[in-house]
Amino acid sequence: MLELLAPAGNMDKLKTAFYYGADACYFAGTKFGLRAYAGNFTDENLKESVEYAHKLGKKAYVTVNIIAHNEDFLDMENYIKYLYEIGVDAVIVADVGIISLIRKVCPNLDVHVSTQANITNKYSAKFFTDMGVKRLVLARELSVKEIKEIRDYIPADVEIETFVHGAMCISYSGRCLLSNYLTNRDSNKGACVQACRWEYTIHEKSRDNEEYPIYEDSRGTYILNSKDLNMLNHLQELIDAGVTSFKIEGRMKSVYYVATVVNAYRRALNQLGSKKSVAPLLEELNKTSHRNYTTGFYFGSNNKECLSSSTPVQTHEFMAVVLSENKDGRVLIEQRNRFKVGDILEVLSPNATFNKLIEVTPMLNEKGEEVLDALGVQQKLFLKTKLKLMPGDILRKQINN
Repeated sequence: MLELLAPAGNMDKLKTAFYYGADACYFAGTKFGLRAYAGNFTDENLKESVEYAHKLGKKAYVTVNIIAHNEDFLDMENYIKYLYEIGVDAVIVADVGIISLIRKVCPNLDVHVSTQANITNKYSAKFFTDMGVKRLVLARELSVKEIKEIRDYIPADVEIETFVHGAMCISYSGRCLLSNYLTNRDSNKGACVQACRWEYTIHEKSRDNEEYPIYEDSRGTYILNSKDLNMLNHLQELIDAGVTSFKIEGRMKSVYYVATVVNAYRRALNQLGSKKSVAPLLEELNKTSHRNYTTGFYFGSNNKECLSSSTPVQTHEFMAVVLSENKDGRVLIEQRNRFKVGDILEVLSPNATFNKLIEVTPMLNEKGEEVLDALGVQQKLFLKTKLKLMPGDILRKQINN
């Protein structure tokens, strides 16, 4: 059974991911996860999210994937027990000490080994399977060939998950000290400042106070900055190698990003085996914020993951989200960016209205007053359209460069 696994930095993103076709979401509580500056979930939020996922017949995974120190274990046992009690489908863990603790206090709680564990060979993979883990999230530095070799070496009931889309870390599977060194924010405990995105210069030791920039584009140099992963056109190769869970990166990304990427990959997975072209879906991935795309290390090291401009680009902008179904030829929307009468809006939806166009005509606010220019912050408006839009659908507009 194939699984599309989406990031959820908060409850809104989790609901968006499920609406656009994710089979499962991964997210974190307020501690022990590697995205400390995402919205994240309180204990009560975690319970609510798990219940919401299960009501839809979907799965919820919680990250407990910090590189742990002694003091991190002081309250971890109670936290693990709580996750088990609320019915979390699995915890994503990197540290063998934490895996050992889980096996002791909640032996029936499924463990997925995080990419932070750097599983780059079949012997490491076998070591973790011997610990009774359910799934391996393999290191991003592996080729498709190496993944197949690991698949053939480990027990058949252990699942393999790999990243298919999103930002990549220049450090080995995300284990980086740069953020900690420069800003005292520990990336291995979820507080990464993304120092790899900054501009750098070279200083020759014997020439005091002289710095030499290495120009790559008009904005500066980004010798530590990675491209974004994009494997939408290669899902079948991953399936043939034994991958069953396709993971999208992006718990810090926007709702619009989550909707766009999940929608594209859901449609690509659904049309596998058909003669339908993925070209339109590849174009979809340009419509949300991204850096230059790469296939990373999946097909060898020639396609470098680094040397990319730090500036994200996109062809479309998030204009509004749909709040209600059509009534009397109008739909209630909530504005996100400015648009006005005469603009052409494109529909992002998991339904048949996907990529349909709407020309904006005079709108009405909640008082029934006519609005020609949507200027308000998260202003609620009634938009005229014959399309059958649904709550959660997104309206976007092409950016005129």
